[in-house]
Amino acid sequence: MPDKEHQSQEQNKGETPPYRVRLPGFIIETQVGLGDAIKRVTYAMGFSPCRGCERRAAALNRWMVLSPRTRERM
Repeated sequence: MPDKEHQSQEQNKGETPPYRVRLPGFIIETQVGLGDAIKRVTYAMGFSPCRGCERRAAALNRWMVLSPRTRERM
C-alpha cells in the first residue's frame, strides 16, 4: 500500500492511486507500470512505438503498477 504522504499527494491531484498487483520476486524485481510492461513486450516482438502508444502506456501506468511481493519475516 502507498504510504500516507503518497496518498495525500494523490488526493490533492484528484486522482486515485494506481492498483497494485504484487508478483513473486522471481518474476519481477522492481516496480513496473502496466504500460511499460506492455511496451517492452511489443518492442521485443518487433513493433515500433508511436505517439498513441506512448499516451496509452502513460495511461496504463497511472492505472496499474506491478510490484514485487515482499517476504514476510516470521
